Amino acid sequence: MDLLRQIRESALDPDYAIVGKHATRGRVRTPLVVVALVLGAVVAVQGWYTYKASPDAASEREQLISRIRAAEATNDGLRSEQLALEQEITQLQRRQADTGSQAQLDAQGAVSGSIAVTGPGMVVVVDDAAGANGARVTDEDLRQLVNGAWQAAAEAIAINGHRLTTRTAIRSAGSAITVDYRSLLPPYRVEVIGDPKTMPARFAGTPGGAWWADAKSNYGLGYEVSTSRSLTLPADPGLTVTIAQKS
Repeated sequence: MDLLRQIRESALDPDYAIVGKHATRGRVRTPLVVVALVLGAVVAVQGWYTYKASPDAASEREQLISRIRAAEATNDGLRSEQLALEQEITQLQRRQADTGSQAQLDAQGAVSGSIAVTGPGMVVVVDDAAGANGARVTDEDLRQLVNGAWQAAAEAIAINGHRLTTRTAIRSAGSAITVDYRSLLPPYRVEVIGDPKTMPARFAGTPGGAWWADAKSNYGLGYEVSTSRSLTLPADPGLTVTIAQKS
């Protein structure tokens, strides 16, 4: 019975069975080798194309940067020309207006940002955290700072020399922060005209002051507050009359 069971369960000669097992292993390994070779060839071709295209991408990036810088230089020239024309208009107005009317125009211009102002105040300098992976100052951080300064009785504010008005937009564009659509680079120097004796303490008590105290202690952002006897803030060149009605 044992002999019949062995013949039934193992119909092939043991030598043939061993040869069959080796042949099966060879057939299994062959497709795997082919797949590995194909994948290696695809990766190599993709790497070659990436290497070949990298100089073109770098060239396009440099051209784009050059175009942006040229446009910014043109805008700077136009702003300078606009400021010169505005100063000429102001001088003509002074010649024609009486003393009382001119005093009202000066007071309104200082508040609206249409004329440059000079006076004592507070200076707040903020910057990104140290290190390549450190926290960065965002547009929300600057808005919190500016709102806190207004709450602390600021009379006029400028960021990196750009005057802020009720029409100023502080936004992010990619990794940059824009003020009236002009990109700024850190550190950000916020100049605030007001009472230098009381403004730092008032600002610290506002939500904006608390925001920046937390940003400094928990995220390592640069944050320094000082006072100045004399600050000069330019006029906002983008503040122009868009709608006028004859009374």
